Amino acid sequence: MSWIAAATATTSPESAQQAIGYPTLFLLVLFGALVPVIPTGALVSSAAVVAFHQTAPFAMALVFVTASLAAFLGDVALYWLGRRGMGSKNGSRWLEAIRARAPEERLAQAQAKLADHGVAVLVLSRLVPAGRIPVMLACLMAEWPIRRFARGNAPACLAWAVTYQLIGILGGSLFPEPWEGVVAAVVLTVVISVAPTVWKRVRAAR
Repeated sequence: MSWIAAATATTSPESAQQAIGYPTLFLLVLFGALVPVIPTGALVSSAAVVAFHQTAPFAMALVFVTASLAAFLGDVALYWLGRRGMGSKNGSRWLEAIRARAPEERLAQAQAKLADHGVAVLVLSRLVPAGRIPVMLACLMAEWPIRRFARGNAPACLAWAVTYQLIGILGGSLFPEPWEGVVAAVVLTVVISVAPTVWKRVRAAR
């Protein structure tokens, strides 16, 4: 009976983490897709670190499914709201929020790439820091139907979830303690996010 008690004591905290963690991850990623102020990539990487150190089966798969589904639903909802805003005489606060986060230079680049490469640009936009909103706005201005956007956005969200989950796995494998892996994953995510901006400023200064 002692081994049963020990097993129960070991698995109960993990079960509690899963019961709270996956719904929380889903809601945060969904909200982060709608209001792009939450570092959703860091959230996915952190969740992957925790799942890496768990013994529960399919923990990593559940992180992947939760993150990619939430990102997809959030993107589609934001796109639908953007289309609704473009069809409204008074516009929409959601459309204004999208436009405010898309500089004219990036929007012009996104429109040109979308015209040349189509759906492939959606996949890349999810992986490039600050690339999602300009491309989404370019799709809106090109009057893509929501079904076409959804078909292109599905593989984009899958690739995004895989990328940030791999960052979490890397952080989790480097350190024995989960919190150390979470810190490493967050730092690596931040570095990846700011690296393009820093590189552009360095090139401009030169």
